[in-house]
Amino acid sequence: MIVTKQKAFEAILKELDGMEKVFLVGCGDCATLCETGGEEQVKEMAERLTSEGKTVTGSVVLEVGCHELDAKKEFRAHKEEIDSADALLVMSCGAGCQSARAGVEKPVFPANDTLFLGNVLRYGQFEEKCRLCGDCLLDITGAICPVTRCHKGILNGPCGGTNEGKCEVDPEKDCAWTLIYQQLEREGKLEKMKAYQPPKNWNTVLKPGRHVIERKRGGDAGE
Repeated sequence: MIVTKQKAFEAILKELDGMEKVFLVGCGDCATLCETGGEEQVKEMAERLTSEGKTVTGSVVLEVGCHELDAKKEFRAHKEEIDSADALLVMSCGAGCQSARAGVEKPVFPANDTLFLGNVLRYGQFEEKCRLCGDCLLDITGAICPVTRCHKGILNGPCGGTNEGKCEVDPEKDCAWTLIYQQLEREGKLEKMKAYQPPKNWNTVLKPGRHVIERKRGGDAGE
């Protein structure tokens, strides 16, 4: 899931300077779980903006904020409310904000800062374990990512700063390469650590990314 943090309300008001009428857009997926853009947070934002003299013309919590086609569909259903607004305030991640940008011509502003792709440890606790590097090494490292979980991003570890299984950069954090060693030892595959890993090829994730799934024709699918 995409982890977000709501901007300070003062920063949101600064974004909306000169925009007296606002339409709010939330997200029923990641932002709801992060408590930055669900039904409750959208309602609270509407109340706070109203108390500051803004007019909230309406709101919608999209099922998934980053789904552009669904966003456009919902925006058509709320056309009058959006048309009467000066701007949209989007309470989801940066992808959701840009989905809204693709669906309207009004000014669009983000209510949240987008932090990282996160694993959910338990409710309200998130941790980054994947860097979206486009060239996965998890088959070599026991399904533990050194690109993300090692502070230095070392591909041939561990470094000399490992101390009793902890990282020298953050003594409270487990050394990723110690975890990798322990996992490969359990699997009886420690020989994998002897293989030299070349420098990361970041060309696999040149920005902006784009991926299209080729649809099979009916005949190819056995229809």
